Amino acid sequence: MIFRQLFEPQSSTYTYLIGCEQTGEAALIDPVLEMVERDLALLEELGLTLKFTIETHIHADHVTGAARLRQATGSKAAVPEKSGAAHADIPVREGKPIRVGAISIEPLYTPGHTDDHHAYLIRSADGARLFTGDALMIDGCGRTDFQNGDAATLYRSVHDKLFSLPEDTLVYPGHDYQQRRVSNVAQERARNPRLGSGKSVDEFVAIMDNLNLPRPKKMDIAVPANRACGDAQPA
Repeated sequence: MIFRQLFEPQSSTYTYLIGCEQTGEAALIDPVLEMVERDLALLEELGLTLKFTIETHIHADHVTGAARLRQATGSKAAVPEKSGAAHADIPVREGKPIRVGAISIEPLYTPGHTDDHHAYLIRSADGARLFTGDALMIDGCGRTDFQNGDAATLYRSVHDKLFSLPEDTLVYPGHDYQQRRVSNVAQERARNPRLGSGKSVDEFVAIMDNLNLPRPKKMDIAVPANRACGDAQPA
């Protein structure tokens, strides 16, 4: 498998490139509009054909590059079905893997940050990679105070779906604000100050209720744009 972890500094967003060595097909998880030229250049450098862009959820802090990449490459936009996003090509739901050549990307429905959120799991002979979006971050998690978020729901998503995976499963978050790149299930289950360390659901809800975070700066632009796959017009 060809794998690259890419970073967009304004929103501290990670985009993940997944490529199949046998077929040359590729997917981008959570592409960012401002980084489309970077992503296209990397695909060309690696000799890959973009088959899918895949969203973990409807983002509030950046606009997806899905529509622009679809225009440039003919890729298909895979978006959680529950989001109701316009112009999506593939509705993502748990139990329906996304095939990129020989690679199977398994959606895991993990609501709580938003009501449409999915994480993605890739199993391979050398271990598993889990792309957690905003449901689980390194020593943290996404907020739960908008887009039908719910702290108790997020707690159950993480504990039931993510913390139940093998301990050595690598955790690749949707964001990191301290230049950290990867964790694993064992570390987050043991050390995550919000969701790990034996925290109860009531303790987690209290933590989330008292974050007092500012409204995302791009929310009024990003959410409507992302509900149209990053473009108000169909491709």
